[in-house]
Formats: sequence, structure tokens, C-alpha cells
Amino acid sequence: MKKKQAGPQQTCGFVSYKTLLISPSHLSRHLTSSSLLSLPLERLFPPMDLRRRPPKPPVNNTSDGSFRSYQTRTSDDDHRRRTTTIAPPPKASDALPLPLYLTNAVFFTLFFSVAYYLLHRWRDKIRYNTPLHVVTITELGAIIALIASFIYLLGFFGIDFVQSFISRASGDAWDLADTIDEDDHRLVTCSPPTPIVSVAKLPNPEPIVTESLPEEDEEIVKSVIGGVIPSYSLESRLGDCKRAASIRREALQRVTGRSMEGLPLDGFDYESILGQCCEMPVGYIQIPVGIAGPLLLDGYEYSVPMATTEGCLVASTNRGCKAMYISGGATSTVLKDGMTRAPVVRFASARRASELKFFLENPENFDTLTVVFNRSSRFARLQSVKCTIAGKNAYVRFCCSTGDAMGMNMVSKGVQNVLEYLTDDFPDMDVIGISGNFCSDKKPAAVNWIEGRGKSVVCEAVIKGEIVNKVLKTSVAALVELNMLKNLAGSAVAGSLGGFNAHASNIVSAVFIATGQDPAQNVESSQCITMMEAINDGKDIHISVTMPSIEVGTVGGGTQLASQSACLNLLGVKGASKESPGMNSRRLATIVAGAVLAGELSLMSAIAAGQLVRSHMKYNRSSRDISGATTTTTT
Repeated sequence: MKKKQAGPQQTCGFVSYKTLLISPSHLSRHLTSSSLLSLPLERLFPPMDLRRRPPKPPVNNTSDGSFRSYQTRTSDDDHRRRTTTIAPPPKASDALPLPLYLTNAVFFTLFFSVAYYLLHRWRDKIRYNTPLHVVTITELGAIIALIASFIYLLGFFGIDFVQSFISRASGDAWDLADTIDEDDHRLVTCSPPTPIVSVAKLPNPEPIVTESLPEEDEEIVKSVIGGVIPSYSLESRLGDCKRAASIRREALQRVTGRSMEGLPLDGFDYESILGQCCEMPVGYIQIPVGIAGPLLLDGYEYSVPMATTEGCLVASTNRGCKAMYISGGATSTVLKDGMTRAPVVRFASARRASELKFFLENPENFDTLTVVFNRSSRFARLQSVKCTIAGKNAYVRFCCSTGDAMGMNMVSKGVQNVLEYLTDDFPDMDVIGISGNFCSDKKPAAVNWIEGRGKSVVCEAVIKGEIVNKVLKTSVAALVELNMLKNLAGSAVAGSLGGFNAHASNIVSAVFIATGQDPAQNVESSQCITMMEAINDGKDIHISVTMPSIEVGTVGGGTQLASQSACLNLLGVKGASKESPGMNSRRLATIVAGAVLAGELSLMSAIAAGQLVRSHMKYNRSSRDISGATTTTTT
């Protein structure tokens, strides 16, 4: 990218200039020379060499009143000496109402005049034996003027000292040093100071390999780098999401100086994520999807897609599915289906907050609240309202069914309707936030473990003893003992909250990513207690997983993307159920619980048989050198 040399009528960075920093004596000395008078204007007034210290990102006020900051990047050209003129830095004298020379003349005259007048008056008082402390109004004014002028003169002689402090305190101050060019003209150069905060340099980046862009796109890239066009607005400006991602990616490489080769760009539908899934895309991540199964659950066979980069996970879950299949499969029950949202409101007193609690939990008011809440959606159905008081603050936990959607937006709309309705009876209610964390979303919480959130599911299976011996390579007694000491007692010792399992989070995360769920909701969705009990005189084992807060949906969000939609279609739960709203999302929740059951059974067996380390060394450790591998994509 070529950099234009700044001329006498240009600006450098965001500092403009209007004054040439050439002393009058220097100028007049050269103007007397006939040879100098014959020089062109550019030679008379050469642009000044400017180097400014690394700037903080400038903050520009946009037309909509918002602010945006831009990051700057230095290049080799920035280390070359560029010539331009700059405005002088602010001086202490700029605060004076009059020019400096006039102000100095006034105060010098005032000081000596007042001093002469007072000395003359005091001499007369001594001559006529008048007490010196007896002063007239004129003498009092003269004393004040003397003190004021003295203070000014003291500051005048120390003004350079004050100016140096101002320059050092200014974040955009310029360190100026005079140099002389080949024509002996005065130039002002800026030497970068030692940075206050040391920034560690990243390792040498790999060379940036970029394709040549069309001239129009090249100009847009430069505008993005220069901050003229915000990166987030490329889609709306260009009307082409793929082109916007390509331009944003190129601008990012140039700003950071680091290559993004290996991150795929082609082969993805960027239109499908606009305003829905991801903002400011520059590519997409490839995560391998494996299949575990068939999982025999409630009489149906499911091939469970699992997106993961952890070796051995799919293989282990697949082994658990095999053991369950041979033993007759698993059964599941949805105990509860309701998404929650809990706003926090504040009153002037705790008594007033308690009145809201009594109002909301009064059965006589529930029907009215239900009508108001259900206006938000034809699928939203309010189930319960619970209120907890903390001083004068009230936390209201609404729970509602949401059909086949995960339902966070749906329940939030319903809550907003109810809060607006409550202002009629509680005009002094101050809504602090639509969410007060009593919900609780994307955080481990006892309220979800006890009350449930999303789908509460229990899944169970009976594994025959011979299957435990032949397929799982362990015994019923060993599994029961390990589960008690590890999943139950060990988790209790650790103070676990809903973590009474071996690795439920592993399976939940893999299925969530494959089916377009919110991966962050793995936090509460993975709360699980695994139970194992020997039955039939110790010959067989009963295993179950209880998961009170599986938060899934089959419509909305990432479920509409092509890859995730294909995985949902594989499970037979794609989109909304036409037969019964909510059936597909509930079935997906049971599939998640069934896969967790299979994963728990297999991992516990591997630990009991001492196979964990050996299997991971076999499947999760590769000696293949893939450092030089390249990524290929197809469109």
C-alpha cells in the first residue's frame, strides 16, 4: 500500500496545522538573500519531519451519537522520516485574556508604579509620625495590586518550568527536537518517547498470503483500516455477506500483521447467520462430527451426532450404546418442561417488596398474569411464578413452556408484558433488570438443580451382567462401588453442585454443537446425578441419569444452519413438531440424556477396568505430524 507524502496543505494523523514553526529572525535572515528569493515556495517552507509517539486509538464521534475507536498499526513506512508541518503544542500563556507581551507590559508597569507609590506614602508617614498600619482605601488597593503583580511575575519567570509539566502531562504531547536539512532550513522532528507501559511483542508472524483484490474492494479495505467505514457495517453497505466477510478478513490481516490462512472462508452460507448467529464473521471453524449408536431409546433407534475434537469420546459413547442396545435399550421420562426468566425489581421499602410477592403468588391473580404473559407468543404458556425477597429487592422467577424453541427470547417477552402490567398496581416499582440471575442462565445454580430449567429428564437402563463382563470388560460390583466412591462421595467431598457424574458435560457439549444449541448452556444442562445399583441378586446393574435442566430447542438460533439442521434431521427432530408443539425439543432432550447414560456407563467401566489411560493413549494421542497440513474447502 503506497503512502502519500504529506505536503504543506495536508494533515498528519488527526492533528492539523495552521502555523509554520520558523523563527522570524531565521526567516528574515534568509529573505535578504537574493538566491533564496528565487527559490520556489516549497524550498522556502520545507515540510517538517514529524514522528509522533505511539498514539492511543482515537475516538471519533459518529453521526448517530455513538463513539467508535480505531486500532492503528505501524509499518516499515512509518519509520521513515515524513515531512509535514504541525500546530504548536498548547502553552500556559494561551489561557491569558491578552497577548503575552501586552500582559507582561501591564504587570511590569503596575508592579513598579505601585511599589513607588507605597514607598512614597510610607516615607511621608514616617516623616509625620503616622502609624504604618493605618492605611487608606487607596493604599489598600495598591498593596493588593503589588501582591498580584508580584505573583504574576513570579509565575512568568517560572513559565517554562510550568510548560514542561503541561507537555509531559498531555497524552497527545509532541516531543520536539530541531534538526537541519541539507538546505539549512529549520525542521521540527518528533522523537518517540519511552513508552510508559511495556507491551510484549508477539512471535514473528507467518507471511500473509492474500489474493489480489479488485480495485473497488481494495479501496474498501483501506477505508476499514483507516476507520472511515466501520467493520460491522460491511454487510449492510455491500449487500453481500460473503464479500463483506472477505474484506473484513483482509483488513484484519493487514491491521494485525498476522495470517489467517487455514481458517476456511469459502463453502459457508454467510447469509444464514446475518442478524441471527454471529456478527462480523471472517470465516468458520471446522469441527469433526462423529456418530455414536445406534442408541435404542424408548423403542426407537437414534444415530447420535457428536461434534468434538476429543479423541475417544465418540468411541466410548458408542460402546455404551452397544451395551445398552444388547440389553434391551433405555427408557426416558420428561419430568418437567419450562424455561425460566427472573427479573429483579426494587422498592423503597422491604414491606412494599413483600406486597408484590404476596400479589404474584396469590392464586387468584395467576389467571390474570397468565393472560398478560401469554400475549407474547402463541407457544408461550405461563406455568408458575415464584418470588424471593432480598431486603427491598424482589426476584421474580417466571416459568413457562416454549414449544419447540429453547425459549429464552419468548419468556423474556412475556416477562416484559407482566412488568408493564404490574406498574398499574405498583407504580413505585423500579425494574432494575430483566434478568436478576435467579433464572439462572449459563451459571451453575442450586435453583436449577432443585427446581429445574428447560427439560427435566430421567433416563434409565438395565445392563445384564454378562454384557458388563464381555462388552464393558468389568463387573457389576466394581461399577457400583466406583460410582458410590467417585460420582457420589467424591463429588460431595469436592462440594460439587449438580456434578455427581463422570463426564456428562462431554456428551452434552458434543451433541449441543452438532445440533445448533447454545454451547454456553452446557453449564446447567450438564447437571446430572448418575446412579448405579446391583439388581437380580447382584447379577445385573440398574443405571440411571437424572438431568433437571437440559436446555434445548429444534427451532431458532443455530438450529437453522445447514450443518446443524442436517444433524437434527438425522435424529428426526428437525424444526417444529406439527403433531404436538414441543414434542421435537422434548425428544431431543431425551436423546441427550440417553447419550449421557451411554457415555457414563462406558467411562465408568473403563475406569473400573483400568483401561482409561490405555484407551486415551491409543485414540487421543497421534504421532502424525500435521503442522504442514493445509486446509482445503469446496464450494
